[in-house]
Amino acid sequence: MSDQTPHDRTSGTTHFGFRDVPTGDKQKLVGQVFSSVAGNYDLMNDLMSMGVHRVWKRFFVATAQVRRGDRVLDLAGGTGDIALLLRDRVGDAGSIVLGDINGDMLRVGRDRMVDKGKVAGFEYVQMNAQALPFPDASFDLVTIAFGLRNVTDKDAALREMQRVLKVGGQARVLEFSEVTQDWFKPIYDFHSFKVLPRLGKLFAGDADSYQYLAESIRKHPPQDELKAMMGEAGFARCDYRNLSGGIVAIHTGYKV
Repeated sequence: MSDQTPHDRTSGTTHFGFRDVPTGDKQKLVGQVFSSVAGNYDLMNDLMSMGVHRVWKRFFVATAQVRRGDRVLDLAGGTGDIALLLRDRVGDAGSIVLGDINGDMLRVGRDRMVDKGKVAGFEYVQMNAQALPFPDASFDLVTIAFGLRNVTDKDAALREMQRVLKVGGQARVLEFSEVTQDWFKPIYDFHSFKVLPRLGKLFAGDADSYQYLAESIRKHPPQDELKAMMGEAGFARCDYRNLSGGIVAIHTGYKV
């Protein structure tokens, strides 16, 4: 199920995890979650993916259509994992804009880059993915990793990603998706809803945020639905690739 069904648009409600909330409240509620987990973001991803998120991210970047000198927008950039991996691929002549709607996440990402001595070639912009502050055709590549499911209006965000891409540019979405093997689904559900919140409480003192993150995965459009949404947003040659049996999927689209 997508984040906003036709009924949701007319009634002014949307999903926040398994709860229905006023559409205007979701951004604030999601912001509270990520402000809460910002200091433990790597821990959060390790708990959610059992550490495999690092492999997924490396594959996501390694298979991206990007060259030296390209300008890249990394949406929901979090603590900079994707931007850091992309830096060597765009080279000194390239640049990466790390964007996030959450100022706490953006500060963590900037501080991490500075601590690593990675300063040149990065810009940090607090922005809403549904209304990007850039002219048309500004970027060669737009990425969003583990962020699209938290956007209130995913269709608007996808249209904006398409708008700011140059002709021939690529958009890539890395997101938790729908598990493809029936035998694995109950194991995955047990980890998501029973184990993960307890780990969040134990290691980060925050069970509720981890509960929301697990629920948000189940409310995210499954693979074929998101592929169709990218086509409706104006992307061409839309496709996806499942990783780890559909726990996550990489969606790709092009501007032509």
